[in-house]
Amino acid sequence: MESFSYHPPLTSINESYFDDIALSLFKYQYKNNHLYQTYVNQVGKDVSTVKMVNDIPFLPIRFFKTHRVVSGEWKPEAVFTSSATTGSTVSSHYIPSLVSYLKNATHIFESFYGSLTNYHFIALLPSYAERKGSSLIAMIDHFIRSDQSGESGYYLTDYPALISQLTKLSKSKKKTMVWGVSFALLDFAEKFELDLSKCIIMETGGMKGRRKEWVRKELHDFLGKRFNSSQIHSEYGMTELMSQGYSPALGYYHGPKWMKILIRDINDPFGWERQGATGGINVIDLANTYSCAFIETEDLGRINGNLGFEVLGRMDNSDVRGCNLLLN
Repeated sequence: MESFSYHPPLTSINESYFDDIALSLFKYQYKNNHLYQTYVNQVGKDVSTVKMVNDIPFLPIRFFKTHRVVSGEWKPEAVFTSSATTGSTVSSHYIPSLVSYLKNATHIFESFYGSLTNYHFIALLPSYAERKGSSLIAMIDHFIRSDQSGESGYYLTDYPALISQLTKLSKSKKKTMVWGVSFALLDFAEKFELDLSKCIIMETGGMKGRRKEWVRKELHDFLGKRFNSSQIHSEYGMTELMSQGYSPALGYYHGPKWMKILIRDINDPFGWERQGATGGINVIDLANTYSCAFIETEDLGRINGNLGFEVLGRMDNSDVRGCNLLLN
């Protein structure tokens, strides 16, 4: 198959040539991704007029639920699937190389937090661990394996064992990071008030239909109070992306240098909001080389200059214009 090579390598990309690489990848994916090509044509975009990143059409994320989103012809090594509430359709992301995904995730994590080997990882991810195909579980499995002490692992509702392990790890020379989906962290925090001041709490978002949604600041304030911790962090990731963003503090996310966030007008999916205004989040993830790198998400957010981007929740009406063009 025709391949797309990064020059310089993905991990060396910086702002000075991000746009040039993104435009080259757009041309490659338009040519080699039949679904994306059809979508671009259906919305009336003349490819010859795409001269800047803001000219690129972004594929509505819902197509990952209804179509195979691939660029080129190849056999997937893994298929990541999203979690689903009752009656909903899951997204599927076909991955040509699991090793490449894990290498990418490791590089991003370590650029924010340092070497994986510096940490014990405790996972409270019941909605993910209870099913197959989670990209988050693939990543956390890899992180846990990196802790050769054997002290990292998953915990569901065995709170006595969890508390015992956290107490034990508080005496370790290595740092401890507790990864948890929002509802699991809340369940744990409501039942127990602990001193986890030496831990980093990594909240991955989402109640998964188990509880009423909380505003992130309220969630972090509650967790911080119950766990005596000022280190409540967040991860921004999704099935449809190869890359992750992290929010070490203040609720602002940053991604790797090969990931860019744009904010679209919620009333016009092809219009852009000024900096600081709230709108729909569009993501360019250059690591999505063999699927689609230009994703129109169903999240609301805004960009706050060098502080990073905020995620303010889900759009009330996710059926934005253009989504239904190819559903039949």
